[in-house]
Amino acid sequence: MAGVQETKIHVLSSGAEIQQAVCDRVVQIAASCIKERGMFSVGLSGGSLTKYLSNGLRDRTDIDWPRWYVFFCDERFVPFADKESTYSVYKRDLFNHVFLLPEKTITINPCLATVEEAASDYTDKIRRVYPKDAVPSFDLLLLGMGDDGHTCSLFPSHPLLKEKEKIVASLSDSPKPPPSRITLTLPVLNNARNVFFVAAGEGKAKAVKDSLEPEGEPTLPAGMVKPTGGELHWYLDTGAAKGLSKK
Repeated sequence: MAGVQETKIHVLSSGAEIQQAVCDRVVQIAASCIKERGMFSVGLSGGSLTKYLSNGLRDRTDIDWPRWYVFFCDERFVPFADKESTYSVYKRDLFNHVFLLPEKTITINPCLATVEEAASDYTDKIRRVYPKDAVPSFDLLLLGMGDDGHTCSLFPSHPLLKEKEKIVASLSDSPKPPPSRITLTLPVLNNARNVFFVAAGEGKAKAVKDSLEPEGEPTLPAGMVKPTGGELHWYLDTGAAKGLSKK
């Protein structure tokens, strides 16, 4: 596999500009993947991305939704009816308004007895789409970042940062509630063809700085995401980018 690619940083003036830039590029990548292989696989994250993606993609007419496979980069182990469920937000604000096929919307099963069972079940679902790949190579993973530098449900100093074997892991000690979650692991994030980070607001500035311009090896989870054979893009507003020396 090729070496780590150069990180591309996009600094935009507003959330509206971030939404437009990210959604335009998502649509371009999807069209290219569908033309090349007949499908497009994307992993979604929660937070501000739910608003950007739902508002920016819902009314577009240039998307071949039936060829999309939609996954979740992480999810809270709560019922879909719970307001903490990332899937439920996307279903309400995006999926119910487009021609995405339900069988190609790959979610956790929150009805299972334990979070560990849910992680195993989600692993099996991913394996069915990627039966030949030890580590699946998603076409695009869309990631957010917390003020503490966490991404997906990978938190600073957490043992899951050292996970090498599993493609999906569970945790029941998340420092951010709710405590029980399912997450893709770093080997999967770093095997994606494209990874986009989206971060806005001055509250993210220090974590952005420490992720993109660390002193030595990165210690924040977001900074550990460096796709070995794909492209890494960061979409920031001026507040989130204010600490960077290179913009």
